[in-house]
Amino acid sequence: MVRRAAGAGAAGVKGARRPEVRLPSLEPWTEGELEPDGDYDGLEFRERDLAGQDGAGARFMDCALTDCAVDETALGRARVLDSVLTGLRGVGTRLAEATLRDVELVDARLGGTQLHGAVLERVVIRGGKIDYLNLREARLKDVVFESCVLVEPDFAGARLERVEFTDCALKGADFGGATLTDVDLRGAAPLEITRGLDRLSGSVISTGQLLDLAPVLAAAMGIRIM
Repeated sequence: MVRRAAGAGAAGVKGARRPEVRLPSLEPWTEGELEPDGDYDGLEFRERDLAGQDGAGARFMDCALTDCAVDETALGRARVLDSVLTGLRGVGTRLAEATLRDVELVDARLGGTQLHGAVLERVVIRGGKIDYLNLREARLKDVVFESCVLVEPDFAGARLERVEFTDCALKGADFGGATLTDVDLRGAAPLEITRGLDRLSGSVISTGQLLDLAPVLAAAMGIRIM
C-alpha cells in the first residue's frame, strides 16, 4: 500500500494522509452469518443482509462490503483493515471501540452509528449521509470527511488530529470536551456547532465561517450585540 504524505493545508495546519486501498482478488462470502471474533480475509460481502448479526471482535482484512444492510449489527471491538465499505445502509450499527485503519467508507446511509471509543486512522468517509454519528471519546487521526452530510455528529471528548472536512455539511456538531490538532473545517458548509466552540483551538476556519459563527460565539462569551 502506498500512502500519500501529509499535505499542507492552511499555514501551520498539516493535511490528512489518505488511505490508498489496493484490494486483492476477492472471494465471495457465502457463509450464513457473521460470528463473534471471526476472521475474514480477502472476502467480498455483496448485497448481504447483516442486520442483527453478531460480529463483535471480528477482524476484516482486505475486504469489500458492498450494498449491505447493517441495522443493529454488533461489531463492537471489531478491526476493519485495508478495506472498502460501499453503500452500507442501516440504523443503530454498533461499532463501539472498533478499529478502522486504511478504510474507505463510500456513499453510506446510516443513522445512530455507535463508534464511541473507536480508533479511526487513515479513513476517508466520502459521499452519503450519516445521522447522529456517535464518536464520543474516539480517536481520529488522518481522517477525511468528503462530500458527505453529517447530521448532529457527536465528537464530545474525542481526539482529532489531522482531520479534514471537505465539501461536507456539518449540522449540529458537538465538540464538547474534544481536543483538536490540525483540524481543517474550512470545507464544511454549513458549519453548525451546537456545543464545544471553546474547543476549536487547533482548528482552522474561513473568514466567512467566522462571521456565520459570530452570534453563537458572542452568546457563548456573554457578549450582547445591540
